[in-house]
Amino acid sequence: MHTNLPEVLAEVTAAFERYEHALVTNDVTVLDELFWNSPHTLRYGATENLYGIDEIRAFRNGRPAAGLQRTVLRTAITTHGLDAATTSIEFQREGNPRIGRQSQTWVRMPEGWRVVAAHVSWMA
Repeated sequence: MHTNLPEVLAEVTAAFERYEHALVTNDVTVLDELFWNSPHTLRYGATENLYGIDEIRAFRNGRPAAGLQRTVLRTAITTHGLDAATTSIEFQREGNPRIGRQSQTWVRMPEGWRVVAAHVSWMA
């Protein structure tokens, strides 16, 4: 298996950057598109555990749109072969000294790269 093939890394990086932009602008349509449309999709948030795309969509639709901006402090994107990748970031929100962490597992689906599992947490 090849790690970080340039063309695959470029595709995943573009999908990840699209996700980040949608997240901080609260573009729920794009966020929903980029998560795998499956009951098997998982998202552990800072305060919630979401199982399946329906729970993830309900969370996104009910979340306040204010205060979503963040500064990404560090990014690690690794592709595994042609069809799988992981993305991890450390981030900080303005006025909050805590460091947040986000990790995602991406898989190439027929419709494009999709997040199949995600985890967001805060360091103490």
